[in-house]
Amino acid sequence: MTSPAPTARDDDVAQRTLHTIEAVRLPRMSRLARAAARHRGDLVVGLFFTALAGWLTHGLWPDPTGRTLSLNPDDQILYEWFLTVDARALLGDFGLLTDRLNAPAGVNLMANTSVIALGMLFAPVTLLFGAPVTFALLTAGNLAGTATAWYLLFSRTLRAHRPAAALGGALCGFGPGIVSQTNGHLHMTAQWLLPVIVWLVVRLLRAAAGGPPGTAAGNRRPDRRRLVTSAVGLAAAVSVQVFIGEEVLFLGAVTLLVMAVTVIAVDRDLARRALPAFAGGTALATGLALAVLAHPLWFQFAGPQGLADGLFSPHYFAADLRSWSAISPLALVGNDRSAGLTTGPAEYNTFLGWPLLLVTAGCALWLGRRPLVLACAAGILVMGALSLGPEIVYGGEGTGVPGPYALLAGLPVVDGALPMRFALAVPPLAATILVLAVDRALRAAGRPRRLMLAAVGVALVPVVPAPLPTAQRTPVPEFITGGHWRACVAPGGVLVPVPLATPREPGPMRWATAAGAGFGMPEGFFIGPHGRDGTAAMGAAPRPTSALLAEVSASGLRPVVGEEQRRQAEADARHWGASCVALAVATPHADSLRLTLEALYGPSTRMADAWFWRV
Repeated sequence: MTSPAPTARDDDVAQRTLHTIEAVRLPRMSRLARAAARHRGDLVVGLFFTALAGWLTHGLWPDPTGRTLSLNPDDQILYEWFLTVDARALLGDFGLLTDRLNAPAGVNLMANTSVIALGMLFAPVTLLFGAPVTFALLTAGNLAGTATAWYLLFSRTLRAHRPAAALGGALCGFGPGIVSQTNGHLHMTAQWLLPVIVWLVVRLLRAAAGGPPGTAAGNRRPDRRRLVTSAVGLAAAVSVQVFIGEEVLFLGAVTLLVMAVTVIAVDRDLARRALPAFAGGTALATGLALAVLAHPLWFQFAGPQGLADGLFSPHYFAADLRSWSAISPLALVGNDRSAGLTTGPAEYNTFLGWPLLLVTAGCALWLGRRPLVLACAAGILVMGALSLGPEIVYGGEGTGVPGPYALLAGLPVVDGALPMRFALAVPPLAATILVLAVDRALRAAGRPRRLMLAAVGVALVPVVPAPLPTAQRTPVPEFITGGHWRACVAPGGVLVPVPLATPREPGPMRWATAAGAGFGMPEGFFIGPHGRDGTAAMGAAPRPTSALLAEVSASGLRPVVGEEQRRQAEADARHWGASCVALAVATPHADSLRLTLEALYGPSTRMADAWFWRV
């Protein structure tokens, strides 16, 4: 029997289904469109910062694997290796002590600036395209991300005009110090989480202070819900920052402490009203963070290959007083004449120039006794003074006058900080003052507005950065990139490249990076407890065989190899747990090295562009 009622055709059903989907999709697309329109200005600022970061690092983009930051190529090699090891977490092969370098003892990743969080976050990129691509992305991304994060803080928390906030974000993300640190120091340039930490501290303070400013003092009560959520967020942000770069967190904490003390001193009413609840929220955040970080921090200082002391001399890494008024050689209008005022091109931290210093001071005076301005000014003075190190140096000459940093001598962990990096806290503080001044000028009219905007513009011209210099680098042997290394060492085993990697010549670590850290290596470029009496040192003391091969590599002269050297070579290979020794054909003095290795380990096997010896 058939029904006389008409039946819906398949195409009608499909049409109604499409209409239903569109009815759901259109409101969603409309909401996205409205959100994009509402934040169009923020998107434009973010895109501008991204374009600027891409322009500054454009020398890496044609070939990230074959290009290097020419002013500090060794640190780029180190961080590419870190990113490779970090990415192995996605494969289930990761620990705070890695055996892929300094075999057999390994390397404590917490005791090194191993950017674990960044490496894990970008692990898919590293595994698919290689660590050099990840390094290039982070090199540019840290600049743009830092500038954008500070811009959002200034525009949202200070309620500043967008041009004023963008100016402040640009100084924070592209100032002389951070551009200089971009030469290989990913842990120092990844500052985009710092504004989040500052925002959470401000949110915590406002929750502790109670109702809005217009509320009567007697009716203000701490907002407990916001206190708790701010404390939890702060603990989370601090915990993540520890696995990105502890030094940035340390500098931020010291700066915020100086600012907090200043605010307490100048705003007694706020201190009396907010301090108890704020201290409670801070204690909660500290407790939560310690619950997460207790084991990693113990591992860093007391675990295997851990370190309880600093490596670098505060006298050597102290800022020259004259460098504060100098222009960075990495600025568009800079030159190399001022380069001798610091330790190297990755440490132009203080080169703000006298125009910016004078205008910042003038803006602070113009803004008056606002607590935030006074707190920023105090932070600039304290952090700038600490950057001068244990003894004030001017023009490369010691003055005999002790610097405030001398007060930190003997304090555990703290006295291991590099003095000149305290100066990295100054640009965000100066930017805050400039943002407030420019915002006030934009709200005004007439001559004060024009004078202030012109002065700030002139002051910022000398700090506009130029693109970072880059250069071509030697290709990794096809023996590694083609996977031929698996013929002589099983994945996870130890391969000995010749010559071995050292802190001064870390190039062979690129082999492990290109192989996805599929094998371990002896010695290398890292920080470990290999100094006198277990103190911190760069790298490990070379074994006799590695020292012998390094001498041949440097001189090209073949040594006399006898039975004693052969026994030592066998003992060293056994100590390293090595499966094979490999020498690339294109290595300088390759013939002398090959003949030396054949005298030590016997005949070689040629594969692709390398010789290898099973040991």
